[in-house]
Amino acid sequence: MATLGRSPNDKSELEELERDSQKYRAVQVVGKGAYGVVVLARERATDAPVAIKMIMRGGKTNDRVEREVLNHRMLCHPHVIRFNEVFLTAGNLCIAMEYAERGTLLSYVQARKRLTEDEARHFFQQLMMGLDYCHKMGVVSRDIKLENTLVDGCNPPNLKICDFGYSKHEIFHSAPSSRVGTPSYLAPEIVTNKPGFSYKAKISDIWSCGVFLYAMVVGKYPFDRAQDKGKSNRLYNLLQRIVKVDYELPTGDLSPALCDLIDRMLKYDPDERITIGEIMNHAWFREKIPAGLLEMNQQLRIAKCRQGEEAIKGILRESLKVPEIEVDAMIDEEEARLKESDMEQDSYEQ
Repeated sequence: MATLGRSPNDKSELEELERDSQKYRAVQVVGKGAYGVVVLARERATDAPVAIKMIMRGGKTNDRVEREVLNHRMLCHPHVIRFNEVFLTAGNLCIAMEYAERGTLLSYVQARKRLTEDEARHFFQQLMMGLDYCHKMGVVSRDIKLENTLVDGCNPPNLKICDFGYSKHEIFHSAPSSRVGTPSYLAPEIVTNKPGFSYKAKISDIWSCGVFLYAMVVGKYPFDRAQDKGKSNRLYNLLQRIVKVDYELPTGDLSPALCDLIDRMLKYDPDERITIGEIMNHAWFREKIPAGLLEMNQQLRIAKCRQGEEAIKGILRESLKVPEIEVDAMIDEEEARLKESDMEQDSYEQ
């Protein structure tokens, strides 16, 4: 049975934002995903660049989106993308946040095939400081990956953690138990977790950071294999290798200290896995460390969001309602599609 719905369209999303927002001027679409699109916009008053994540109103603005917004709004750190506000357009929930002009770290690494140890260390130091801050604020990511870190326009560029769609707060939310995340980055305890049981998500984030570090310096993921490409059992093979911790380090290309750090992050047993504190004391991490970096999280800053929690929850509740004009347009679109289908069937029968 066909379902009512619409797919995001670059032009329509830009036009909608331009039409419905008095504060922002739409520039161009800079990212797409299952959720919708990310638009580069500029504040009309200051011309300052802003990234706006547009999520289609209705079923997609669910509890996960609420967790994403409420967890993100409390964070204020140089290595976490800054949350600005949420607002509604006719067809979308919009999340306005800091814009990082160089895009994802994945694109940055792919353009270079792989990073040198010094450049990888620069980004990894910042990743760990940002993640340490999130954990101290009670927020676990559950989806650390190259695609979920952005790079700004500074020289050298700075890394910033983004996308808290799978995040949970250790006080406000239930203990993590669901198998969520990106397959190549999943920790063994998430892969093997059974319904009704929880796992230590902070330690699982460390495993993902180990995959992250490996990918930066090797140029591929530790548990993926080229021979699996296109095979129906690719995911099964990947998860089996994760559970068996079946990977290899090109020891001839990497320093012994880096190999040791990656090995200690990719331990099957979460209790044997290195902690963030131990990572920060590791010889490879400490090499060429910028002055003041390790002291960055001694005083935790809480973001001063312009919107209160209840105001945000109200906007999120409203986003579940699809405006009548949208519903009418969706019905008209569906009726036109069915009419066209009937005409094609009539023509075939003749």
